[in-house]
Amino acid sequence: VILVSIESMGAEFLGVYGNRQGITPALDGLATQSLWLSDVYATGNRTVRGLEALSLALPPTPGQSIVRRPGNAQLFSVGAVLRTQGYDSVFAYGGYGYFDNMNAYFSANGYRVFDRVSIPKERVQFENAWGVADEYLFDQVLDEMDRATQAPQDAQTKLRPQFMHVLTTSNHRPYTYPDGRIDIPPSRQIREGAVKYTDYAIGQFLKECSHQPWFSNTLFVIVADHCAKSAGKVALPYKEFHIPCLIYNPFLVKPSIYSGMASQIDLVPTILGMMNTSYHSEFLGYDLFRIPPQNAR
Repeated sequence: VILVSIESMGAEFLGVYGNRQGITPALDGLATQSLWLSDVYATGNRTVRGLEALSLALPPTPGQSIVRRPGNAQLFSVGAVLRTQGYDSVFAYGGYGYFDNMNAYFSANGYRVFDRVSIPKERVQFENAWGVADEYLFDQVLDEMDRATQAPQDAQTKLRPQFMHVLTTSNHRPYTYPDGRIDIPPSRQIREGAVKYTDYAIGQFLKECSHQPWFSNTLFVIVADHCAKSAGKVALPYKEFHIPCLIYNPFLVKPSIYSGMASQIDLVPTILGMMNTSYHSEFLGYDLFRIPPQNAR
């Protein structure tokens, strides 16, 4: 399983939700090939809230996110659950993981971590204050997956299945990215350019993945960590928390649309259900395909 949480990718940017700027061609095309959860909402407006929801399937706690709180080790995370199933659980980030306590949190909750420090300098042709451009993070993910799925020729090593949670950074101020990738020059430093570059990088990543021997047995989950804005005239402008969520693999997932309302905290139980994983759950989110009708959101 490769779970990609995209920085600030609100539903408002995608053509399948009505945007007419043409800045997400890869994601729009992917929506027609995926299980598209079309009515999903983020639990907050910060990356740590998305990480909290996507790793613990818990609603947001008052005050600080659990990711940044003391005493946040050995919690019931999806990484820990899959580790008990024999998976190598990994958190991958293109920035420096000491930011927002991400490395410490994931390391203490069943994950192996790699961040900007782990990415060779010769690989990175562009970076900004937030981290390496998304394409170079995805190149590193491809290398990690190849290493994990290729056994040494002289050993009878049993390969461990992989769960990798990847957090992107490019769709963030200052909205800069490598030149020559898309038709919006990075010199403009506008959000639409960063969105289109991130979309480009995801499209290229999935194209590269499709040529790998592990592709046919890998579930790709594409979701946002939160939206780009959350302001409104009411206390909770829920439309500003609307995010895309796509679950993709042409060999494993039949293209369809799930239009029921869902929370970000429902994603982990739903993925584990699709994997037919048996476990004792302490998650507060629901498996959307096994939820009793009376409990629907």
